[in-house]
Amino acid sequence: MYASRKYLAIAWILVLPALIIRVFTTIYPIIETFRISLYEVKLLQGIREFVGFDNFIQLFQDSKVITSMGFTVIFVVGSMIGHIVLGIALALILNMKFAGQKILRTIVLLPWAMPMVVIAMASKWAFNNDYGLINDFVRWFNPDFNLDWLIHTNTARFAVIAVDLWKDLPFFAILVLAGLQFISAEMYEAAKIDGAGPIRSFISITLPMLSRNILVLSIFFTMWRITSFDIVYAMTSGGPGESTALIAYRVTTEAFTNLNTGYAASIAVVLFLVMALLSWLSMSAAKRVDY
Repeated sequence: MYASRKYLAIAWILVLPALIIRVFTTIYPIIETFRISLYEVKLLQGIREFVGFDNFIQLFQDSKVITSMGFTVIFVVGSMIGHIVLGIALALILNMKFAGQKILRTIVLLPWAMPMVVIAMASKWAFNNDYGLINDFVRWFNPDFNLDWLIHTNTARFAVIAVDLWKDLPFFAILVLAGLQFISAEMYEAAKIDGAGPIRSFISITLPMLSRNILVLSIFFTMWRITSFDIVYAMTSGGPGESTALIAYRVTTEAFTNLNTGYAASIAVVLFLVMALLSWLSMSAAKRVDY
């Protein structure tokens, strides 16, 4: 009994430094953000006044925040649909047996290995009407084509989603590919003997066996999409107007550009609560998946 208590005490002593670091780097900032969200803090004017829930009431009446929330939903849904559909397709291609398979898998991962800021800045030039790579390619087929992608709302939003998809799709596909490796080839052989074709095997074997893997990946990739900031910061700066300003970008703008930290904290709190709810719903759904 004494020995077990001794070992337990030693274990707590060893874990305690990590717990202290976690408290000061995670729990304390969250509590402090909730506290600041109840204040009007404007550093330039030297204002620090308790306002209760006024910041939360204001943000739901702020057209800029509402626009950011709307585009965040479009960005997350559009990007995740692309990740799931194209990611599974790319994983199936990479799972095929052919010469140079390993080399192709390595090349496919290159966009993911590059920093998003670098990709976003390069994409800003690529989507330029006069000397951009995208329009130059389109003009091979239509010499009269002219479109400045990033100055129109719909095309700018499409460009942001496309660049995000191009960067992280390979990583999503590689993780799906890892799940494919655990599906026994004997299952496909048995299905083939029973007369099932490739499409039927994909629907009846591949998708069910990958369902939990895809769901868990979708949870984490959705969280990353919701908190995306760098792509908008480097590529469009939220423009044209505020049409591509993601909610995380709005938090940063209020906090570091407008120095309105209380209001920024209230937006961050709402974002935190939304992410917590989505995480809970996603994890609950993951427990219901049989495979």
